[in-house]
Amino acid sequence: MILGVGNLLFTDEGVGVRVAEALQDRYEFPENVKVLDGGTLGMNLLGVVSEVDHLIVVDAVRNGGEPGTLYRLAGEEIPKRILAKNSLHQVDLLEALTCCQALDKVPETVILGVEPEDITTLGTDMTPTISARIDDLVEAALKELTSLGGSYCLRKEGDSCVESEFIRRI
Repeated sequence: MILGVGNLLFTDEGVGVRVAEALQDRYEFPENVKVLDGGTLGMNLLGVVSEVDHLIVVDAVRNGGEPGTLYRLAGEEIPKRILAKNSLHQVDLLEALTCCQALDKVPETVILGVEPEDITTLGTDMTPTISARIDDLVEAALKELTSLGGSYCLRKEGDSCVESEFIRRI
């Protein structure tokens, strides 16, 4: 599953949702791959998160770098970076992943993120710096997906992809 999270009302905070939208608009995925706009649902995502083996999360990640810097976080890096962000939806997402342990169903998780420029200004338009990184995050998500054995196909006007057209490895 590719899960875009964030709040569209706070400028760059919605980058994960924008990436999920771009993936859904541009590509088709086989039935075993889901792309979901998780918004700020946090703990409410427990049901869907606990049902997948692999989870690719896309979000704004404050890590002290230059705005627009891309990050890939996995394993032990995830709790430290999420808690450092002080973002309620990310803390809730961490709690949802922790609850998955109680269900004995913790997905292998990777967070793909970008250093935001502005996550406090009320507005639905992202800054130009972060808007310019959407395609890079889309490509990073597709690369991560194919490294896990997943596939995708470029969406065609009016036609659906056939099995032979799905890209399996980059």
